[in-house]
Amino acid sequence: MLLPETAALLELRLAVRAWLRLYRPQGSVCVGLSGGADSLALTAAAVAEAESVDAVIIDHRLQEGSGDVARAAADQARALGVRSVQVLAVDVDGRGSLEAAARDARYRALDSARGDLPVLLGHTLDDQAETVLLGLARGSGGRSIQGMQAFDDPWGRPLLGVRRSVTRAACVDLSITPWEDPHNTNDEFTRVRLRHEALPLLEEILGGGVAEALARTAAQLRDDGEVLDEHAATVLGHVVVDGGVEVATLADSASAIRRRALRSWLRDRGAKALTDKQLRAVDALVTDWRGQGGVAIGGGTPEARLVVVRRRGRLIVGLEDRRRV
Repeated sequence: MLLPETAALLELRLAVRAWLRLYRPQGSVCVGLSGGADSLALTAAAVAEAESVDAVIIDHRLQEGSGDVARAAADQARALGVRSVQVLAVDVDGRGSLEAAARDARYRALDSARGDLPVLLGHTLDDQAETVLLGLARGSGGRSIQGMQAFDDPWGRPLLGVRRSVTRAACVDLSITPWEDPHNTNDEFTRVRLRHEALPLLEEILGGGVAEALARTAAQLRDDGEVLDEHAATVLGHVVVDGGVEVATLADSASAIRRRALRSWLRDRGAKALTDKQLRAVDALVTDWRGQGGVAIGGGTPEARLVVVRRRGRLIVGLEDRRRV
């Protein structure tokens, strides 16, 4: 399909072209297509710029008629010129919030269908701003407000510098009608309220440019974080002995480096969904040792939880029977 030469489509093509040059030169890609404006516009730009594009559409089966939406998106993808289309139906379990459960099911399905290709996702600058605000609310430090990465293998996000208004304009230019997800107007979801209430209010109060400023802040924090993570990895290489952390050696490191090293070590030992409170409690085993007991962290098995303890000057991760708790 030959794309019209409009400002919106040119901006999208340049964004995808720049991403491909950095992460997938002369390569094929997969696109996660929902049928919404962002992913449709991304698909069109990817078809124009990539060697070939495979589209994967996830039917969450959470709304009546979701199969029809998926089939319509598949037809639009074919019309845009993709190489192949897959429609995958998934089961969304009830663990955690509906939003989180649907996201987990979607990413698992995309990962299973992509082969060895990266998956391009239609996250825009507006999505990035919302993510940063959600991170601020969590209060978990700089890492929580670094936002999404342009490439977090296998997930690619070429449109993080593109406004949502551009993707909508591109759909108009292409004479295609995107699907409007009713969840995107349901104010029971925190992100929806940020999108329709908080961000517009901030734009009004601060005179505009808030979304761009939040995205710039995220990018700067990611750059800083990469340097700190590299330093922490070097420190970690010196303090881990037989799977445990030598406390005396780690204690000399600055807090930002020490906690990054601990976070990486804990993840390597099986920690899941590590919170700032848990990380600080583990850090206290290093810097504020008063003979306190172990620190429970996320992970383990249904029968036993992961616990970090300090023994003979070394931090060790082990399993503790949940029935003892």
